Amino acid sequence: MNVIILMNDSLRRDHVAAYGDPAPWARLGRPADEPFIHTPHLDRLATQSALFDRFYVSSYPTIPCRTDLFTGRYSFPHRPWQPLEPDDVVLSELVSGAGYLPVLFFDTPALGHDDYNFTRGFAGWEWIRGQHADRYNVDAVDLPLPAAPYKLRQSSFQGPAATQLYLRNTAGRVYERDWMCARTISAATDWLERNHRRGQPGGPPGFVLYIDMWDPHEPFDAPAFDVARYADPSFTGDQVIYPQYGRPDYLSPAEHNHVRALYAALVTVSDRWLGHLLDKLDVLGLSDNTLVIHLTDHGHLFGDHDLQGKPGGTLGRLYEPSIRIPLMIRHPQGLGAGKRIAGLTQHVDLLSTILEFLAVAPPSDVEGHSLWPLVRGETERIRTHAFSGRYPVALMSGQRGQATQVATFDGAAATDTDTTRLVEALTVTTEDWALISGPRGQPSELYHLGSDPAQERNVLTEHPAVARELHAALLRFLESVGTAESRIAPFRGDVTASDAKRAPPALAADTPLFIAEDAQGTTITFRSAATARLLGFTSDGSSLRQTTFGALTRANPRALFCTPTQYYRLSDLA
Repeated sequence: MNVIILMNDSLRRDHVAAYGDPAPWARLGRPADEPFIHTPHLDRLATQSALFDRFYVSSYPTIPCRTDLFTGRYSFPHRPWQPLEPDDVVLSELVSGAGYLPVLFFDTPALGHDDYNFTRGFAGWEWIRGQHADRYNVDAVDLPLPAAPYKLRQSSFQGPAATQLYLRNTAGRVYERDWMCARTISAATDWLERNHRRGQPGGPPGFVLYIDMWDPHEPFDAPAFDVARYADPSFTGDQVIYPQYGRPDYLSPAEHNHVRALYAALVTVSDRWLGHLLDKLDVLGLSDNTLVIHLTDHGHLFGDHDLQGKPGGTLGRLYEPSIRIPLMIRHPQGLGAGKRIAGLTQHVDLLSTILEFLAVAPPSDVEGHSLWPLVRGETERIRTHAFSGRYPVALMSGQRGQATQVATFDGAAATDTDTTRLVEALTVTTEDWALISGPRGQPSELYHLGSDPAQERNVLTEHPAVARELHAALLRFLESVGTAESRIAPFRGDVTASDAKRAPPALAADTPLFIAEDAQGTTITFRSAATARLLGFTSDGSSLRQTTFGALTRANPRALFCTPTQYYRLSDLA
């Protein structure tokens, strides 16, 4: 027997047609009767798989998620975005010790970055180079940016360097097969052709193949013919392929619509290349002896809750679009095919699931549960709560270099300015409720998911007993996994108390700010004139006005404040 694990980064559940979710927004400039998203190959896989309806992020985002997947243990209570630790017991080593061949193909750059150690234990691995902020192209060719610099993602106040590097890495791209997910799938299918006898009767030992694709993560840069499927044909504005995180007011309505179209196009490209791999499994005779798992690490916000991307700090709240995500498991004998699984599940459950399929004993300290009892119909639930969170990078005492790397790969936001609100809220989800538990100084939110799946109405004050019950479950969970008291302490107290839920201002009232306005009249503020110039607001600074944080907050609380990693409104920091 064999296992193939397929990871697509940042894939929203409502962008997989098989889930049947309502369209989260209308596509401006498109016929009303057009399908919202085109994912025929994922839809085909869904009919052959157990489809998990309540699969939730455990540790967020990219690297913490993969730590949970590889170890079967929650990482967000203990550690930030960081390399695997030497004493971590990981999937590749466990299956190798049982005689299986673990192999890795990836273009997700953080997995191979410096000393991250995620290639550990694999018998062979290939990094398909050039994605995102991969330091791949040594020819420093300066290509024109597709949008105004202040609209593009920054990992530091060096301007949109990641976008510039991506443009260099992809400058030689000509055909669809040159796109990153196409190159990664092609490398994996070539390997499968050479090794298709593995796991067959009389052949070499089986394999565990892990394929990790950054798409449809930013940059949202799909072939033009895919973009045309979703874009407003009359759009002529900036191509904001890598939008900055936080408040989305810097995007015009037409630009915001186009960003959503760019993302959908990249989802469709990813789906098409997934289809090539599924076809190859059929051609090689591998579908009959290979378990296929398709999943993602998290979603992405496109104006949901008035937020863009994966913001952090006080804006880093984990709502359903970010943490309720797709998972499909196709068993080679058809177990669970076409079944929709209602029970709560998380990334930490997948290690035990894979090991049970391969008849390998899991480590004694694993914190996840095998999903096979759900698939076989032996039980309706394996857990009563799902816990989702991100360890605050700003708490990485003495590891500033590491924090800079985290920001480079979008693992962190709000680490430079929101210094009074370092600890981010944690989310507890049950079959009926979701509590976003704010730490001391931040409010909490409670949503009844059955009647309010879009989480538009906070009912914390109407159901305080429910909020306290979920909060108590969160504290019990943190204690049960050995979380340090210093990490738990900000969450102790009455989750419904409003008098203590207000942090002091992030900036002093007399903090100088420099004011600029963009073409649509949005007021954007900066801590320095040099930063404003770097991001495209005049070369000499002559049109910049100076004020203070307190004065402008009183006059225009919706004015944007620019940090290296996201936009706030001034009211967010007051």
